[in-house]
Amino acid sequence: MPFTYDYPRPALAVDCVVFGLDEEDLKVLLIRRGQEPYAGRWALPGGFVRENESPAAAARRELHEEAGLRDVYLEQLYTFGAPGRDPRGHVISVAHYALVRLSDHRVAAATDASDAAWFGTDDLPRLAFDHGAIFEMAHARLRAKVRYQPIGFELLPERFPLRMLQHLYEVVLDRPLDKRNFRKKVLEMGILEELDEVETDVSHRAARLYRFSKARYQTLTKKGLNFEL
Repeated sequence: MPFTYDYPRPALAVDCVVFGLDEEDLKVLLIRRGQEPYAGRWALPGGFVRENESPAAAARRELHEEAGLRDVYLEQLYTFGAPGRDPRGHVISVAHYALVRLSDHRVAAATDASDAAWFGTDDLPRLAFDHGAIFEMAHARLRAKVRYQPIGFELLPERFPLRMLQHLYEVVLDRPLDKRNFRKKVLEMGILEELDEVETDVSHRAARLYRFSKARYQTLTKKGLNFEL
């Protein structure tokens, strides 16, 4: 039989910080809200968790419904529950962050979003709700985690030159890296597979292509590999 609670229950929502990488900058996906509250303002994609739905499932559903994204790397970030964070009432948000390859996804606004676009992480507009604070925490988490887990490869195409891999770490960590030392360290780990392919349609000298071997990484980790860049 149904159980009656003696206390009101806050609503549960999810918000997602979606990162992507291009040749110039680290990007974050924003949607323009199509309805109140904050109609017309940019915000993180997200929404309310449905009955019998997990926060992770809700996050994936909202990413698809609001921005057309599917099959992305997704990880729970933090729970934001300040009573005044949402003018509609007490809404607790389980925030997530996601990493996508920009070439694999074309964003398209849907449901209650009137627009969706990528913004440079250093050039964000003022965001609705407490989404600015959520973004800052996700950005800090990404900067920390790429140093000890190879999640950065989720931002790269399947095949990439070492130049692109170094660009990823320089952009995320916001500092230059010595080319020789970086390449030596990453190659010595043994987690990259060198391909018998080079870049095509480039104006500079074509570079050798590599790909990340998740199976090799998992095997080496069991043997004591410590991924650290």
